Amino acid sequence: MLDVLGDVLHHLEELSTSPWFYLVILAIAYLDSMLPVVPSETMVILGGVAAGQDDLWLWAVIACALTGAFLGDTTAYLLGRHFGPAIERRFFRRPKSQARLEWARRQLRLRGGMLLVTARFVPGGRTVVTFTSGLTGQPFRRFLGFIAFAAVVWACYAALLGYIGGKAFADNHTLAFLVAFGCALGVTAVIEVIRWVRHRGRPDPLDVIDDAAPGDADGPPPADRADDVSRSS
Repeated sequence: MLDVLGDVLHHLEELSTSPWFYLVILAIAYLDSMLPVVPSETMVILGGVAAGQDDLWLWAVIACALTGAFLGDTTAYLLGRHFGPAIERRFFRRPKSQARLEWARRQLRLRGGMLLVTARFVPGGRTVVTFTSGLTGQPFRRFLGFIAFAAVVWACYAALLGYIGGKAFADNHTLAFLVAFGCALGVTAVIEVIRWVRHRGRPDPLDVIDDAAPGDADGPPPADRADDVSRSS
């Protein structure tokens, strides 16, 4: 297993020193907005490491990451808006997936755009929230403003984390990446602990809730009321 991991890192190191890696970052960040199994943070951190070792330009890494994230989130919204019911029947059939969509619907009405910013840092959360934004007809211009802000913050965070690691371990690309990636995992763990403490005893919109169901008692408000809440938020 360690040998396989070492080979993967070695190939990624070689790729990350090429100008083509900018396109890889953009493409992976785009796909990650719709397919949460795609490791976009890993690619951005790796690009930051390469920038810290003067193989890439930091500003270009950030630009590609935020552009891919912004376009991917926009695509997820448009898919939800124009093909939402069909996609929901095809890819969100399981009870856990349905529960997640229901909580995203409710929390978008309650918390509005700030949920889009929070969800960008939660793997899988950004996919559900952006898709649900389109499915529930959230105002498109307002949606664009929030995801643009979230994409900038996310891209700068991941790229700078790798850049600092690249500068600190200029002679060891692999170690620089592992340290930066470990820090990213640590930050994610801290965020999860904070979310758990804040929502202890209360359901959180980005958690997968086993016993929730689409038609339960505290379900979404009527459509006319939901529109009023969306406009007021």
